[in-house]
Amino acid sequence: MEPGIVLFYKHGPHANATTIALTFLLSVLLVSANWGFWYAAFLAIYSTLAFNFFFLPPFGTFTVADPQNWVALFAFLATAVIAGQLSERARRETVRANQRRREIEHLYAFTQRLLTLESVPELLNLVPRHIVETFGCKGAAVFVTGKTDVYRSGPDTRELDATRLQTTAGRGEPLLDAENAVAFVPLRLGVRTIGAVGISGIALSHESLDALSTLVAITMERTQAIENVGKAEAARENEKLRSAILDSIAHDFRTPLTAIKASATTLLSGGLGVGQQHDLLTVINEESDRLNHLVEEATQLARLESKQVELDRTPHEIREAIDGALSSASKLVGNHPIELNVDDNLPVASFDLELIVNVLQQLLENAAKYSPPDSPIRVSAESSGEGIVVSVADRGPGIDELEQALIFDKFYRGKDERYSVQGTGMGLAIARAVVEAHGGSIKVISQLGQGSVFAFTLPMKTEAVLS
Repeated sequence: MEPGIVLFYKHGPHANATTIALTFLLSVLLVSANWGFWYAAFLAIYSTLAFNFFFLPPFGTFTVADPQNWVALFAFLATAVIAGQLSERARRETVRANQRRREIEHLYAFTQRLLTLESVPELLNLVPRHIVETFGCKGAAVFVTGKTDVYRSGPDTRELDATRLQTTAGRGEPLLDAENAVAFVPLRLGVRTIGAVGISGIALSHESLDALSTLVAITMERTQAIENVGKAEAARENEKLRSAILDSIAHDFRTPLTAIKASATTLLSGGLGVGQQHDLLTVINEESDRLNHLVEEATQLARLESKQVELDRTPHEIREAIDGALSSASKLVGNHPIELNVDDNLPVASFDLELIVNVLQQLLENAAKYSPPDSPIRVSAESSGEGIVVSVADRGPGIDELEQALIFDKFYRGKDERYSVQGTGMGLAIARAVVEAHGGSIKVISQLGQGSVFAFTLPMKTEAVLS
């Protein structure tokens, strides 16, 4: 660069010494900004000598005739060196600022990844891999106090040995090996150390290492807290479910047991006529059947939920299931008139006839229970793109929108009818389990004061069609 300046001013336009000196100084600044101080210092000395040799009299020698020129030369050299040093410092600060900016960006990306982790085992297994992927380091490892395992980003992390991780966690002080580009940092929560993290293959600043370790420690604490809250909530829900089951059992089993006990006690007391004895024995028989039905419901629900029921799926007309349900539920339906609306050209469906009859019987029983006396119950069946849709509509009080999402849960009963109408809350749960086991779905459409429509869908067997 300097030879070019010399040639330019020697053979180009005439310029005074000040202009030439400033041009040399500008070249020193450019070199310092791009290549560093030592290059600029060498160029400053070279520029001083070139300026003296070519542009200060006597020309062509290093002799300085005018004492004022000595001052100018030293001022030029000092200015060039100082300016180069300042430029180098600015360049270093720029490089450091860019490095810090990249580290902050990496820490932000790392934080976003940590927020997606929801369990401590998942966190411990994925954090080393996330560190490697986010910061571009060679390997990472995490050690947690109280655990024997070291969680690593991969098998090739021998430089991050467990001994140094344990030592860092025990001492609570970072261990940095700049020569091998390895760093061990304790995981701290306040004054408490809960482990250590090791990183290899990259040189991060102390601030970034502290921030990274703090993020991991806070995330571990947060995830543990979320798990504890979830366990506490699950325990509360389990207790609520247990209370609901006990309440349901106590309520629904007490009535038939009381009737059986009273009837048996009266029979044992003697002095009754034949007709009275027959009536009491009838009560004992009916209430025993009711108890047996409750036990069968609970057993069937347990078997359905554990996938222990094998479906006897054979082709049937849906009218067979409807007729069977109406026949078996005739006593429960009582004086409610049944309105049938069944398409005569429905395809054959493949299903377990006995189980689907039980589903329809349950829906008919619920419709009769919750509807006003003598109100009609409408049963319909039609085909749709998903299969055969069977629905049972009643004129009952309707179901609140919030309860519609819960009505098929086991042991759940409507808040307004749970004590006024007998039941265990297992019927609709069994119905849903049966329908879903067939690959179908069940739902309810209801409006308060207007009744409810329970509908379930069964996949069709399209090989045969009813004529």
